[in-house]
Amino acid sequence: MARLKAAIIGSGNIGTDLMMKMIKYPQNMELAAVVGIDPASEGLAMAREHGIATTHEGLDGLRKLACYPEIGIVFDATSAYAHKVHDEALRADGKQVVDLTPAAIGPFTVPPVNMEAHLDQPNVNMVTCGGQATIPMVAAVSQVAKVHYAEIVASVSSRSAGPGTRANIDEFTRTTARAIEAVGGATQGKAIIILNPAEPPMIMRDTVFTLSEGADEETIRASVEKMVAEVQKYVPGYRLKQQVQFERFGDNNKLRIPGRGEFTGIKTSIFLEVEGAGDYLPSYSGNLDIMTAAAKATGELLAKRRLAAMAA
Repeated sequence: MARLKAAIIGSGNIGTDLMMKMIKYPQNMELAAVVGIDPASEGLAMAREHGIATTHEGLDGLRKLACYPEIGIVFDATSAYAHKVHDEALRADGKQVVDLTPAAIGPFTVPPVNMEAHLDQPNVNMVTCGGQATIPMVAAVSQVAKVHYAEIVASVSSRSAGPGTRANIDEFTRTTARAIEAVGGATQGKAIIILNPAEPPMIMRDTVFTLSEGADEETIRASVEKMVAEVQKYVPGYRLKQQVQFERFGDNNKLRIPGRGEFTGIKTSIFLEVEGAGDYLPSYSGNLDIMTAAAKATGELLAKRRLAAMAA
């Protein structure tokens, strides 16, 4: 089976978990190179153990590798700041980029919602871990009702929030809120992240609130459950924590949200948990697992399209 060569920039937790997923579950891509900046990083050592080319000289080192001309897709698991530099160089070299940082240079991509809409884009952005977990739920409600407002609260173990996540925390909330609107379909969106220091570490928990009109409770519930099943195809540990909850607000008891206005309609509350697959990271790191799983799912579809074009 023909596979498109791919590379990962970033040998930290996210890059290494993505690497293990690509090694364990190969489809349309062959991981050809892993890039870091720390020669002693565990991720680079693991890549070498699997016979994958490595460099600790960053993007410049990647471009020097013999396999670089054959690489069609590059995953960037570094930082929003670094990605801006990487994207410019990779585009110039004709590489398609899957961005796992909050840089949001390319269009937001959430696999079960709009993965096929951006296959021709030179850069696609995976939003954030909170976005990957919650935007499918906002979109599920938007598919059957008009969502005036959506708010998500992503709670992750502080052990799962490395220096990259902490350094990009402001970008996380801004990027997620924008994607709630652009991809989820909400008129207004808000995102909150909580780093939970509890021991033992808790798995990722997400709460999604939507205010909508135009559909009844059963229609919304069915759409949410259908979307959960779609996400589970690539993130088996994604599940509803409890039944979807509803509350109605009419003209005589409008819901007032400070700074947002008054709303009537149905308030939907969706409670999720995301357990990681344990490919590299511990199972409580569902926030990182859903990002790498979504990136791989997107990359596989991009590779499939490029391979078909090359064969034509």
